[in-house]
Amino acid sequence: MPLHVFDPGSSSSASVISCLDERCSPGVQTSDSVCPTQSNLCSYSLAYEDGSRASGYYVTDLITFDMIEGNALVNSSAAVIFGCSTSQTGDLQESGKTIDGIFGLGQQETSVVSQLALLGIAPRAFSHCLRGDGDGGGTLVLGEIVDPNIVYTPLVPSQPYYNLNLLSISLNGQPLSIDPSVFATSSDRGTIVDTGTTLAYLVEEAYDALVNAIAISVSQTARMLINEGNHCFLTTSNVVDIFPRVSFNFEGGASMILSPPEYLVQQSSFDGSTAWCTGFSKAQGQPRTILGDLVLKNKIVVYDLAGQRLGWTNYDCSLSVNVSTTTTNAKGQGEYFHAGQMGHGSGSDRVAHFIFIQWGLRICLITISLLGSIIRLC
Repeated sequence: MPLHVFDPGSSSSASVISCLDERCSPGVQTSDSVCPTQSNLCSYSLAYEDGSRASGYYVTDLITFDMIEGNALVNSSAAVIFGCSTSQTGDLQESGKTIDGIFGLGQQETSVVSQLALLGIAPRAFSHCLRGDGDGGGTLVLGEIVDPNIVYTPLVPSQPYYNLNLLSISLNGQPLSIDPSVFATSSDRGTIVDTGTTLAYLVEEAYDALVNAIAISVSQTARMLINEGNHCFLTTSNVVDIFPRVSFNFEGGASMILSPPEYLVQQSSFDGSTAWCTGFSKAQGQPRTILGDLVLKNKIVVYDLAGQRLGWTNYDCSLSVNVSTTTTNAKGQGEYFHAGQMGHGSGSDRVAHFIFIQWGLRICLITISLLGSIIRLC
């Protein structure tokens, strides 16, 4: 797949950020920026959970979007700071896994979400709804998707990732015998939500207990196979009828419930039987549970950074969503904007509608043509 690398030299509105620039300071304080001397460019060297690394320097340029005021579209733009990589290692440079860029959605001041919030362009929140069917896609909102069924759990404070307090895991409502301390947050432990991770990685104690319990529950109707370390099941039955629901139970009473099709991945079929493998993997060599797209798909997920909480609800992500405009009408009720689903072009040309929510009565929409490129949300 051809990549479309950003070239700051070809943009008349782009400029590099020096270490003398005050906008470099927040990154230095959080170790996201490197400034050996004050004469250098504001640089960075970042490591990701999969072992990949990227390094380069910061630039600023305009992102453009259409702002809706009433029934009119008004062109607008905002200057944001982002990294321009000069060196990449690990999966970031493998031909089958290369990407055009990583769109920063972290809590730090250097993320796009935080920058737009500081500029007063969008609230300090974002939401997504990832489609779990074969077509993929979904909706990304810089703002809050609203739904009456959303449940929330607090974010663990003062953490670089989106850490949650996972208390237990249940099968069909019955808690498994897992020591809660394996989920507790510390310097190298904890449970995080990460859209940049495809599957779900569980610490060894939790993984073994969960997979063994699933195997016991379907032992009469499915035969377990282990393929390259993955636990799979061979069955002629409908997985919805025989496999249990898995629940991740968090602080505040919020549970993330997964039906069998949401945690099983269909493999090959032969002799009338179908092999289904669990999308759960054992977190080899690291004591951190990572909940990736496997459990986040087919759900509205809201990252309320201002309120320091994360919420979700099951949802058909092929449908439109309602987005809060953070306004109040004459009856004291919140106003909502009905946002459409992203459109899909033919072939590899896709057009994604990213919706920016503006404080007050204005709503911002941005349309980005991906043209077959890959954008990872992290």
